Amino acid sequence: MAEKIPVGLQMYTVRDDAAKDFAGTVKTIAEIGYAGVELAGYAGLTAAEAKKVLDDNGLAVFGGHVGYDQMTNNLEQVIDEFSAFGAKYVAVPWIGNEWRNSLDDYRRLGAALNEIGAKLTAAGITLCYHNHDFEFNRFGGDVYGFDALFAAAEPANLQVEMDTFWVKKAGEDPVAYVTKYAGRLPLVHLKDMTPDGDFAPVGEGTIDYIALTGAAEAAGTKYFIVEQDVCRTHPPLESVRISFENLRKLGKV
Repeated sequence: MAEKIPVGLQMYTVRDDAAKDFAGTVKTIAEIGYAGVELAGYAGLTAAEAKKVLDDNGLAVFGGHVGYDQMTNNLEQVIDEFSAFGAKYVAVPWIGNEWRNSLDDYRRLGAALNEIGAKLTAAGITLCYHNHDFEFNRFGGDVYGFDALFAAAEPANLQVEMDTFWVKKAGEDPVAYVTKYAGRLPLVHLKDMTPDGDFAPVGEGTIDYIALTGAAEAAGTKYFIVEQDVCRTHPPLESVRISFENLRKLGKV
């Protein structure tokens, strides 16, 4: 039987809890059963302080979200901190409008990320890009910005962190897109969608997670990462507990 893909939590989901009590929040995440986290800043702590809390609770750092400006202006610091965490991945989570207006913009972005990614690869860290829905705007010839971006970079220097909610929100089939990027897809974000298009805990919405996780396993995904941008029906820590328990029921943890 194949080994299960480790399941982590994107800390942005519990940002308010972490800002108030980072250690207590991390302890709860570990008690729920998550194997690790993907960082989104350090909740006011230094990287070393955050690492100690995570180590004390047995949580690995799968990676982190790091802004494009920080990647370009403070790359050595990013490398030093994430190497100390033992993280294998960092991901650019968002881009400004200046990168979104044409296929050439996305190609320029892909080329720029390729250069950053080459430096990270040399340091033993893989760069990824995390999508929203705007990358699925069509340009001339019915090409998506998403595809143009990744076509402009070498796979060794830029990999895919696919947010499956946003793929569906854009009107595409997340299972098909996971399959399309097989071999270049180490990180998959799991979040569910209500019938009216809002965020929901995994297993509480309309996304077929049996098909999706099966496709990701076949695509060579290394880590599943639960994320919920906004938690409307339950407090964030309860939402991430529900997501984890539903993944357990699917046999994924």
